[in-house]
Amino acid sequence: MTGLNICIDIDGTLTEPYYWLDYANQYFNKTIGVEEVIQYEIHEVMGVSFEAFIEFYRALGPEMHAKAQIRSNVHEVLWKLNEKHQIYYVTARNENMTDITRRWLEDHKLPKGELYLLGSHHKAEKAKELHCDIFIEDSFENCVELSSAGFEVILLDCNYNQHSLLPGMVRVKGWTEIDKIIDGMIKESGIA
Repeated sequence: MTGLNICIDIDGTLTEPYYWLDYANQYFNKTIGVEEVIQYEIHEVMGVSFEAFIEFYRALGPEMHAKAQIRSNVHEVLWKLNEKHQIYYVTARNENMTDITRRWLEDHKLPKGELYLLGSHHKAEKAKELHCDIFIEDSFENCVELSSAGFEVILLDCNYNQHSLLPGMVRVKGWTEIDKIIDGMIKESGIA
């Protein structure tokens, strides 16, 4: 297969970005609204220690990931991209979430791209290994690292990633814009 190597994050990129909020509010007895989620790190949003977040994640992470809602238009755009390009799912989730993650992808009938659970937000090395042409992400910090390593990055707009873009980064509101950007890249490069 020719075409682009497209790396795609999962949480906040394929999933709705705030799917964890109701769980965290209930667990920590908070009433944080979506508009207040202006930081990426959940423990900072909730005003709790990182250790408290880890306990929350151990208790509810599997259920949250299994029940996460999918973003609008993901299904249609990914299947279109899958016709001509290689799709790689690259997530910071730990390996112990492999089965839940695979099941979520299957339950939402998404293309069977290779899945990499890194257990880390540092994704540039994996992107190099996969000869990534474009990375789709919601974490601004991940986008900075990826663009600094020379990758083209599409940043899905969220309350928590409102920072000035660096060269190689483009901000989009949703998956229909991603489809248009990738179509434009294909036309510019002459890839069939």
